[in-house]
Amino acid sequence: MRSARLSLALESGALTLPSAGQIAVYGPRADDDLSMLPRDRVVALTGFKPDHDHFAASVSVVPAAPYAAAIVCLPRSREAARALIARAAAEVQPGGWIAVDGQKTDGIDTALKDLRSRVDLSESLSKAHGKLASFLAGPDLTDWSARPSVVDGFQTLPGIFSADGPDPGSVMLAANLPAKLGGKIADLGAGWGFLAAEILKRPGVKRLDLVEAEADALACAKVNVPDPRARFHWADATGWRPETLLDAVVMNPPFHTGRTADPALGAAFIRAARRMLAPDGSLCLVANRHLPYDPVLAECFLEVRDVAGDSRFRVIQAIKPRRAKP
Repeated sequence: MRSARLSLALESGALTLPSAGQIAVYGPRADDDLSMLPRDRVVALTGFKPDHDHFAASVSVVPAAPYAAAIVCLPRSREAARALIARAAAEVQPGGWIAVDGQKTDGIDTALKDLRSRVDLSESLSKAHGKLASFLAGPDLTDWSARPSVVDGFQTLPGIFSADGPDPGSVMLAANLPAKLGGKIADLGAGWGFLAAEILKRPGVKRLDLVEAEADALACAKVNVPDPRARFHWADATGWRPETLLDAVVMNPPFHTGRTADPALGAAFIRAARRMLAPDGSLCLVANRHLPYDPVLAECFLEVRDVAGDSRFRVIQAIKPRRAKP
């Protein structure tokens, strides 16, 4: 979808590739096709580790401002979108173009309306249920830059999951964690650190690995969990491996890919937890009640039980991981 609008802009002359210099692409997703841009001059800048790794295989992912031009791939959060546009405006050399592209379902109309009041914005191109418009770098948009918020004593940033406070599922899970979890624990999809802070209150915890794919969330977690037992990993939880097998894994796994519900993502987290656990280890997770996790839990663990829940969520404990087949 994004590639259709970008191709149209280049073919119509609405955008002209600069003759030299690097072109930054802010916030691209792995399914974005950037092949119409010169590969040796593209810098893909994303804080989401799976997307970062995808683009690292073909283009630069190392920040190298100033840039000759930029494309901002609009995130859903209005505040995060403004912050990304402000970053581009600060990092593109004056006179270089900045294209802002997004789907209507992600708020592109609002973003362009906000932007039009601040810069000389081009006419927008509409295609594939989205829009693209551009402006020349120069205007100061630093007041749109990302600023941390403090919620219940925790720092968060715009655009990260549950930025306005602990989500109800995590709160329920924290309230129903076992009294003792063991010495070596991982928090998969740790977010900004709410569950990690609760885990570290349990007796006997010697090491806690916080595994989080979103760089901004992990940066907040480092502020929110200043405990020497905590270790922080910018990684895709489904592929991360601990140094040694763990006593427990705790998680509130994601179940959306973009706006689309994807229970396979949560299932991948459960299978990953199984691989990380010692033979007598346990998994503690919370899940929306409608998600079909029972088959994968039975596949991965010998014993599974619900320990709490309501009409929305289930808190599940699974113990004795089955060894994965080679």
